[in-house]
Amino acid sequence: MTKFVKGNEAVVIGALYAGCDLYFGYPITPASEIAHGAAKWFPMLGRTFVQAECETASVNMMFGAAAAGKLCMTATSGPGFSLMQEGLSYLAGAELPAVVVNVNRAGPGLGNVYPEQSDYTPAVKGGGHGNYQTFTLAPASAQEMCDLTIKAFEMAAKWRTPAVVFADGLQGQMMESVALPAAEVPRPDFSAWAAQGEPKTRANLVKSIFLDAHAQEVFNEKLQAKYEAMRADALAESCLADDADILLVAFGIGARIARTTAETLRKQGVKAGCFRPITLNPFPREQLAAAAKGRKILSLEIDAGQFADDVRLNLAKAGLGAEAAAVKMIHRMGGEVVTVDDAVKAAKELL
Repeated sequence: MTKFVKGNEAVVIGALYAGCDLYFGYPITPASEIAHGAAKWFPMLGRTFVQAECETASVNMMFGAAAAGKLCMTATSGPGFSLMQEGLSYLAGAELPAVVVNVNRAGPGLGNVYPEQSDYTPAVKGGGHGNYQTFTLAPASAQEMCDLTIKAFEMAAKWRTPAVVFADGLQGQMMESVALPAAEVPRPDFSAWAAQGEPKTRANLVKSIFLDAHAQEVFNEKLQAKYEAMRADALAESCLADDADILLVAFGIGARIARTTAETLRKQGVKAGCFRPITLNPFPREQLAAAAKGRKILSLEIDAGQFADDVRLNLAKAGLGAEAAAVKMIHRMGGEVVTVDDAVKAAKELL
């Protein structure tokens, strides 16, 4: 069965199939349809929708729900995501699973409601205080707005960490056909650690504070080991890359532009391919290195170069210092999007 829906609505469909119990939200353009859809569909299916008074309240409501062993989520855009950073740090510090969808718009400040990828750093690196990270997925279609929301709940539960679905205003507002999942995902059992108000969970304690410095360091080392282990779940895909002379690297809506650019270049006799990280954290370093070795690299993005810096960093860490140093970038900002014509021109100039 398929539905023709906005990407934002596909997020709600994915959350319901993932078994999400509660949605806490405050509407903000261009993410508002997620809250609207949750307000309509969650109560119809016996789930809970709460209209929070602000984004700060939303993320802290998630803390309480997650601590009680409930699957929960919220969605927002840039300014709201900024307000959630302290709450995300608390969720990570208490090792609680929760999902935040950030439908990125242009900034800084209020900016405008057009698409951008400029929230890359806080979404991928952990924008709050402390040494925490989030599991971050980057959909590139309405179908993936559904599927990767489901994946975000899976990874949040598996690793007991907040997960971010990092989209943009174009993906949130565009309409595409979405194939519905075959069945709802089985709900995980959180009774080993959650405070669920039952005798078997009475001894469980949810906290993020260690008053002893050594204990806090040991806990941070545990978190870092967990984040390193998360690398096993890194996801990526390549297209036309096997014999490419130039590799376009992009994520989200940019990856669709990169793929069309590679196909256009192929028709003009240029051997071009593209590489797309699906998880931005953990970054698919080994997959990128395998696709990029010995090739020219062009990063295509809708920000000031935050993603290109991560491409360089991961290539260098993979031992491809020469490729990392030669990475070039084509980008737009402020809500403008890179065109295929401009990307084709940039690729030819790089070659």
